[in-house]
Amino acid sequence: MSLLHLPHHDGSALFVSDEAPTLGDTVVVRVRTSASHPVDAVWLRTTYDAEPVYHPTTASTEGGVVWWAAELPVHNPVTHYRFLLVTGEEQEWLTGAGLVAHDVPDGADFRLAAYPAAPDWGRDGVVYQVFPDRFARSAAADSRELPDWALAAAWDDEVAFEGTDPRTPMQLFGGDLDGITEHLDHIERVGADILYTTPVFPGESNHRYNATTFTEVDPLLGGDAAYDRLSTAVHQRGWRILGDLTTNHTGDTHEWFLSASDDPTGPHRTYYYFDDDGTYACWMGHGTLPKVNHTDPDLRAAMVEGPDSVVGRWLRKPFDVDGWRIDVANMTGRLGPIDVAHDVARATRATAAALREDPWVIGEHNHDATGDVDGDGWHGTMNYSGFSWPVWSWVRDPASPARAFGRPVPVPRRGGQAVVDTFRAWQGTLGWRASANSWNILDSHDSARIRTVVGGDAAVHRVAVGLQFTLPGVPMVFAGDEIGLEGVNGEDARRTMPWHLSDEWDTTTMTAYADLARLRRSHPALRRGGLRWAHVDDDTIAHLREHPEGSVLVVARRAGGAAFTLPLAGATHLFGSEPGGADLVAGPDGLEVPASDGPRVDLWSVTTE
Repeated sequence: MSLLHLPHHDGSALFVSDEAPTLGDTVVVRVRTSASHPVDAVWLRTTYDAEPVYHPTTASTEGGVVWWAAELPVHNPVTHYRFLLVTGEEQEWLTGAGLVAHDVPDGADFRLAAYPAAPDWGRDGVVYQVFPDRFARSAAADSRELPDWALAAAWDDEVAFEGTDPRTPMQLFGGDLDGITEHLDHIERVGADILYTTPVFPGESNHRYNATTFTEVDPLLGGDAAYDRLSTAVHQRGWRILGDLTTNHTGDTHEWFLSASDDPTGPHRTYYYFDDDGTYACWMGHGTLPKVNHTDPDLRAAMVEGPDSVVGRWLRKPFDVDGWRIDVANMTGRLGPIDVAHDVARATRATAAALREDPWVIGEHNHDATGDVDGDGWHGTMNYSGFSWPVWSWVRDPASPARAFGRPVPVPRRGGQAVVDTFRAWQGTLGWRASANSWNILDSHDSARIRTVVGGDAAVHRVAVGLQFTLPGVPMVFAGDEIGLEGVNGEDARRTMPWHLSDEWDTTTMTAYADLARLRRSHPALRRGGLRWAHVDDDTIAHLREHPEGSVLVVARRAGGAAFTLPLAGATHLFGSEPGGADLVAGPDGLEVPASDGPRVDLWSVTTE
């Protein structure tokens, strides 16, 4: 049964006259209902300084669609609103999480933020993540002397990834920044235009999240000059580059921490949380990752505030980063009764905005980022909970060896309706703008690879990619996903790119990534369109991305399924992940989406009422 008759509103241009208003503006918001399922009245409810206020709507009919419009005053920096739909004696609420027939809290209300929007290049782009040690080695890497902590590994060696293996953080495969620069053509073929690398600071590990300093690039990666070459090459292509900074902690060999440890009365002591006995707070019990104290004004000035802070320095030449992915953003500034997380986020973004015209700041947050992303701090998040885990639960092979990320058991395998309900819930609580600017990730350097999650099934992998590139959010591709690399957990996922084995790559899947990136770039609906769910069953999820410049229908199937009809006027086939696929022809009840005998995802340019 089609879902397109359901009342609908989202934060896109068809429903909101201004997605980025300023304080004091009045924005027209609209609800779409179907004439075949009549509604008697619609009221806009907003909160004016936390007091509920109701505004009437006016109705207009266009064909079989009824539009209900109201004026929404943007009185608070984040303005919450919802709609009350009245049909006879029945009343329903339309919120960001969908339609409900009972009173619900305000947590999933729609919202408009009166803060500057994220940059267009971020929302419109495709991010490609590189873990530098495992991506590519330049010739210069062979002449570098390894530090005492490192265990040299050949490029084809297996990654040590079991938790008890002491080699895991010490294996050094020798990838470097010039190696990335030499393979930018590959990143272009995948369809990405934003390069994000995990940290490049010196650190006594292959992941470098335990930085020893923030003032320079690790010589093992080629030093500052190599980063300058990479950044310059990226910008010459018209692309952007993002740095990765841990604002939550440093390494225990960091110059600040060594100074703080050596001198309890010194200026760096208050940079950290030391107890009287010399012990200190650290990340998740790891003594090598001492937690920094953002209640200390000197630490904030050194780390996030002003042009000479770490955040500020790297936004200028020679590094010239266009923004930051902030590691452990969810824990930054939080420790027991202390919570200055919002202050850190605001300072980071303000510093970036003062130094660059259009910086992008994304916070890592692997569970609930509600409240952390709708203000003037992080533009968005790495959307594990709102995207990754629901997709995993839909496409996961029950026999897959992929290990869960952050839970004691694997994600459950669920049907399409439960997955769509999850998407709705998270989009509702995060808000439309934050969702649209967050990263759609199928995996990362911290999780199992999507190819392993789906049990090695390339066709199902491509279905997941179809969702990644067509749902609201910015696709982030972890290097190697496009060729079918596997990994059972985050450490195992950090396998080296097999450049010398390109004849073994899954080029069909790489082509799918490239084609979807091209379509996303050429169809505004896939970047900025609204989202209406069209049809859902256990094995099928169909959605419509709508935009004034044209709409796109997406049908994703994790397994074969029957045909179904949608009330649409016409559809031209744009993409199919598997052979076949054709334009949809209109019949008396709309368009029939054909049956499928296996997993596939298809896109059509459609005409809607």
